Amino acid sequence: MKIYTRTGDQGQTSLVGGQRVSKTCARLESYGTIDELCSQIGLLITYCKSEHDIQFLTNIQGELFVVGGYLATDNTQKEVRPGNIVTEEMVSALEQEIDAINTSLPPFRCFILPGGCRAAALCHVCRTVCRRAERRILALVEEGAEVDAQVISYVNRLSDYLFVLARKLNIDEKHAEIIWQRNK
Repeated sequence: MKIYTRTGDQGQTSLVGGQRVSKTCARLESYGTIDELCSQIGLLITYCKSEHDIQFLTNIQGELFVVGGYLATDNTQKEVRPGNIVTEEMVSALEQEIDAINTSLPPFRCFILPGGCRAAALCHVCRTVCRRAERRILALVEEGAEVDAQVISYVNRLSDYLFVLARKLNIDEKHAEIIWQRNK
């Protein structure tokens, strides 16, 4: 199988089902940003030391393929494949992990600057890419596309998970969180 097809040389690509669209359309921006997030999480994994965190993040990468597959399908033109459905259980698993991590963290009382150890700093990059993906998905919705509420909930919850994970990673590395202090 050839890697290049030349079918995208004119600035268009195919969605799931074959529909041709511009590479700059909101749908591509949404799932392209999910792809970017998945790659950033892959980099984050290389800095993680906890096997549990590595496994959980690897699972998230697989789930981001599900999200991307969902977003790459214009459901007015083609039915979404069963394997590309974001489930309530996926959202719930994120919530459970957030709650589990939160029990080990000191109370959150102020703004925390992104940074700390390398893993935490990169986790904050993942969090901001995730927030951008959420905005791109919402822009797609504003254009009139139907997007299942579970997709939006999943991406929203994922950014929350990445925030608490960044805090945990700093604690694991015995690196103090960087508290934002307003200039006086």
